[in-house]
Amino acid sequence: MITSEDSFRILEDRTIEAEGLVNRDLELSSQISSTVQATINNTWQENNRDISPEEHVSRIIHEVRSAGDSAVRSFTELFDDSSYIDMEVSQTEFDEAFSTVSKEDLKAIEFTVERVRRYHREQLSHGPTSFLKRGTGWIVRPISRVGIYMAGNVAALPSSVIHTAVPAAVAGVEQIIGVSAPMPDGRVNPHKLVAAKLSGIDQVFRASGAQALAALAHGTDTSQSVDKIFGPGGLFVTLAKQQLFGQVGIDSIYGPTETLVIADESADPALVASDLLAQAEHDVLATPVLLIISDIAARRVLAAIDEQLPLLERAEIARMAMRRGGGIIVKDIDRAIELANRFAPEHLCLLIDNPDSILEKIKNAGGVFVGESSPEVLGDYTAGPSHVMPTGGSARWASPLSILDFLRVMSLVELETDDLLRLGPDAAALARIEGLTGHARSIERRLESR
Repeated sequence: MITSEDSFRILEDRTIEAEGLVNRDLELSSQISSTVQATINNTWQENNRDISPEEHVSRIIHEVRSAGDSAVRSFTELFDDSSYIDMEVSQTEFDEAFSTVSKEDLKAIEFTVERVRRYHREQLSHGPTSFLKRGTGWIVRPISRVGIYMAGNVAALPSSVIHTAVPAAVAGVEQIIGVSAPMPDGRVNPHKLVAAKLSGIDQVFRASGAQALAALAHGTDTSQSVDKIFGPGGLFVTLAKQQLFGQVGIDSIYGPTETLVIADESADPALVASDLLAQAEHDVLATPVLLIISDIAARRVLAAIDEQLPLLERAEIARMAMRRGGGIIVKDIDRAIELANRFAPEHLCLLIDNPDSILEKIKNAGGVFVGESSPEVLGDYTAGPSHVMPTGGSARWASPLSILDFLRVMSLVELETDDLLRLGPDAAALARIEGLTGHARSIERRLESR
């Protein structure tokens, strides 16, 4: 094993450690800090035992369902240390947000919205359409009302708003509702409000965490319930999604972000290191993984990591994430592809010679970023496809957020009398095989009258 100064591991293939990395034998602890645990206990005024995060979220959902706006407001003020009067963001606040954001920032948000919108319009043109042929078909309709969780409070995360809301608007969702944690002064971050308005969000409410999702699911005096909830969040948002599933539609359960880079000797080691570090600075639980076919190239990447990491503003976060991840030296690109398909990363970066030649072999990934001109970070912002992608290996069966997530399909049956006469006898026979006489007679009565 080779290790950088900041403990990014480079492992030999087919070792126990390498298999553990590919199989995701990584601790994804949901343990909370003592400070957060104390806040939970104090919330419910119980100090004789520790209330679990799961129970905490369950209680919040119950309180919001029972008390509505007052519960949402009290929880949001408590957890976000914020105070406000109106839950809904007013038009005046939207106007102030547009006047507060700099011209340069507004231009960047407008450009990103248009790029993401243009891509999803093209996506929609390739999506499902209604049809009726020989008496059967389907009807495609957008979901009527959706909720968008706008993560972050003081921190500005406009890209997350854009990449979640724009596909909904393009798909034709009738009403898009946003929920956002307020800042300490009660306002919502102006960059998020600008992104929300430009992306097509109709209303924004001040609410965070589990209480926000409970309000979206069950409705309050201020806002109606939605049909489906979208957007990533932290531990309490994830737990709320799990507990609300079945009462409201849920987009997915998102875990910590991850990137897997496949690199050969042609790759620029500085760019390989940059892509790994860009992922690592997200979160201490982020997972940067490298599959590389040369020991010499691996050492060059390690040197680049040691050079670049101390320069990051979030260096300590990135350092901890780099220790979670690691690299594996593989014998060739085919072996790298095999391991990548097993890992099924959220992001797969191909920094190799002639990357197009291997695309057909890629089976499992949320997004594939081909060549040095297509960094994953560009996908986070201005490339076009939504950056909301499956994590934790779920790319083996799940897909990135798209217009399809905001569409519903209803099967359509509109048969003529001749169809009834042709299809009815066999249907009635099957019904009697299954012991469903009422089913059979429903058909037979129609046949008898013809």
